[in-house]
Amino acid sequence: MAAAAATNSPTAPAEPHVLVIPYPAQGHMIPLLDLTGLLASRDGLRLTVVATPATAPLLAPLLAAHHRVRALVLPFPSHPSLPAGVECAKDAPPTLFAALVVALAGLRAPLASWARDRSGTPDRVLAVLADHSCGWAQPLAAELGVPGIVFSPSGDELSEAVHRNFLWNLEASAFVSNTFRRLEERYLAAPLADLGMKRVHAVGPVAPAGPDAAGGRGGETTVSAGDLCAWLDRFTEDGSVVYMNFGSTAVLQPPHAAALADALERTGVPFVWAAGTTAPLPDGFEERVAAAGASGGRGRVIRGWAPQVAALRHRAVGWFVTHCGWNSVLEACAAGVAMLAWPITADQFVNARLLVDELGAAVPVSWGGLKAVPDADEVARMLDAAVRGNGGRERGDVVARAKELAAEAAAAVREGGDSWREVEELVRVLRNSASEPAAKTVSDS
Repeated sequence: MAAAAATNSPTAPAEPHVLVIPYPAQGHMIPLLDLTGLLASRDGLRLTVVATPATAPLLAPLLAAHHRVRALVLPFPSHPSLPAGVECAKDAPPTLFAALVVALAGLRAPLASWARDRSGTPDRVLAVLADHSCGWAQPLAAELGVPGIVFSPSGDELSEAVHRNFLWNLEASAFVSNTFRRLEERYLAAPLADLGMKRVHAVGPVAPAGPDAAGGRGGETTVSAGDLCAWLDRFTEDGSVVYMNFGSTAVLQPPHAAALADALERTGVPFVWAAGTTAPLPDGFEERVAAAGASGGRGRVIRGWAPQVAALRHRAVGWFVTHCGWNSVLEACAAGVAMLAWPITADQFVNARLLVDELGAAVPVSWGGLKAVPDADEVARMLDAAVRGNGGRERGDVVARAKELAAEAAAAVREGGDSWREVEELVRVLRNSASEPAAKTVSDS
């Protein structure tokens, strides 16, 4: 396969060179790109990020912001189960997850060839940092004789087709996770047996918290952050608006969307619903809520990619109806927004249990996923209790805990904080790989 690399500007050849391999799903790719930006902001590392033609545009903000980062664009490997042109999870149904994982492993050979061409030069690869869905990157690292490090943006369900891929990750020298110590303290306090007792670097939240967080992460936003925030400015009462988003992969079925829409119309709760491009909203719903209330409506539906971080950080947003995907969890925690948990699939149920049962920062809406449709009356009761304070002390405690998590997340990423120190340690590990290359081998079987 031919490869095309784009470099922003010349970089000092003495800096250790790290190969970054994302998995082509927005929930995986965005946090790894955020982590790459954090690493690039420290002195002493160069990073090359692997992409395919479909995912290359997502790298544009990162390449513009960091001269130490470049892109390596490779053709996507073909697979008999994948339709032509499908290169990322948003274009493939969940049933093709295994095929996407297996197909992506076809990048191993061209990456090995690309890296070997640089061996013995100042541009040689000295470490591989890869998403946990790219387990094949660990035997690649062993083949190159360099350390392999696994980045875990979330948990995933396993199937036999990808079982070997995940087992490869146990051969990594360390794990990096988009979390922070106070969020999962009981799990990070000691090495985990199911991760082979390897070191876990808790470096999150990795999403930027400043002006750059407004939009553009993961694709062009349908509505600009400025436009959405101007609309939210109309609501003078802090915390009076509900923000809703079920992610880019799991799509609500018509009965679920109808129950939520019905509850919103019954309660009259102000809301922003980031509904994606395919959410099956009831006929006339968008027009009715846009016309209700004062000028500009009391509800807003966003089709396509939404500036979620900007929405969550707006003072008018007090609750987040979420599928509990890990990126959304971290962004809500960093913003101090209480959550109404509605997990749909995969790791979302575990994430919701953490939020509800252990952290007390969320209230469950439904545990039924796509199999059970919650009653619209119950959803309406939950919304009304949360936004209008009719839930008593329990709801107040959840809001207070969400604010505490925001303070803890901010402290973690501040200079000297737990996550800040973990990033510094990860940079040290990657830089030391220049003088201490891995000597291990990994079986391909």
